Amino acid sequence: MARNRAINSPWMYAFGMLAMMIPSHAFSAFYVFYYMETLGLAIGLVTFARTVFMIWDAVNQPLAGYLSDRTDTRFGRRKPWLYVSIPLFFLMFYLVFAVPEGLSETALFVWFLVALVLFEAVATIIWVNYGSLFPELYRGNTLRKKASAIQQGYQIVAILIASVAGPILYDGLGFGPMALIFGGMFAVLMILFLRFTQEDEEARKTPRMGLKESFAATVTNKPFWIFNIANSFAQTVNGLLSSMIPFYAKYVLKVPPEQVSLLLASIFVSVIPLVAVWFWIIKRMDSVKAWRLSLLAYALSVIPLWFGSNLFTGIAAGVLVGFGLAGFLVTPPVVNSHIIDLDYAETGRRREGVYTAVSGFITRSSGLISVLSVLVVGVLLGYESGDNPGDNPELTFRVLISVVPFVLLVISIALSYFVRLKPLPDSEQA
Repeated sequence: MARNRAINSPWMYAFGMLAMMIPSHAFSAFYVFYYMETLGLAIGLVTFARTVFMIWDAVNQPLAGYLSDRTDTRFGRRKPWLYVSIPLFFLMFYLVFAVPEGLSETALFVWFLVALVLFEAVATIIWVNYGSLFPELYRGNTLRKKASAIQQGYQIVAILIASVAGPILYDGLGFGPMALIFGGMFAVLMILFLRFTQEDEEARKTPRMGLKESFAATVTNKPFWIFNIANSFAQTVNGLLSSMIPFYAKYVLKVPPEQVSLLLASIFVSVIPLVAVWFWIIKRMDSVKAWRLSLLAYALSVIPLWFGSNLFTGIAAGVLVGFGLAGFLVTPPVVNSHIIDLDYAETGRRREGVYTAVSGFITRSSGLISVLSVLVVGVLLGYESGDNPGDNPELTFRVLISVVPFVLLVISIALSYFVRLKPLPDSEQA
């Protein structure tokens, strides 16, 4: 009976988020620092490889969603893809951080590019299929808000683990062993999540759309596009903050490597209780208004990062960022699921995979903004790499961690005012 109650419980579903976010956050937080600062790969080559990575990420998302929606096995649509991806993700994550010694700069660049492309191919399959389960398993605004809050709470625990343990592991053991440890945690937690997940049989029976028809429906869905474009600018901030924290700690706060974990913890420890605060807020608000409020809070929260000057002020600024980040993590899944339900009400067909994938396509495309921001600010202010940081690396990373995120979030807020959604049918409101 206990196992039956655990099947599709939001608490068990969230183990998938915990599993994926430990290595995913370690990847986003440390791979640029590893290749550029530790291995000395030039910022131009890093930027080119990341651009290819972003384009590939954007292109493969829709295909993964379409294939997932059309899969029909006795094990479900999403779970077979997830099971197959577990060992592949483990291997590709390790290869990103297991660079052989003695490579020339050209060989290092080739390794970097190939590792990024392979890692992203597998990561796309996992994220698309996991995300597609959310609107299928949890129906109704109340349940979704609860499930989203729990899911994002687990996500913050994962980010905290990666943020705090990551610097300790790579400083003490190296980046390769860090990847092995985080990859092993991913595999164990992912299997636990899948053991307690059962797909909706009715969703498998809905009529399938062809590739052209399926994507045409998303292209003509105006609220979907505006929401995701607005969301993508804010999502870019998540990645930018994560990847810039080690640089911010080194050049702005001037703290030793062993204290980077404290700075990262200040952001993510504060998010865990603040997720509950945001759940209390959104229970009393329309989902779109709650999402817009979270964007405003996030924009205001990055301003104090400009004024950081030591570990104490950096931690204080990090706690404030945690409040804005918590709101942004909780609110978008509820709005996105609302959009998917409206599509189902109009078409009679469940297409979570395509919608999740196209959302990912839009979000990942905007990641090019992050890449270009790092390149442009680095060139203008003289930062090239850890071997040649220029005359004022402190200003470089103040701008990248505060000014650029604030501008991106202001754009998100402006776009959010153009998102208007119809109420859900009564059967979906509960």
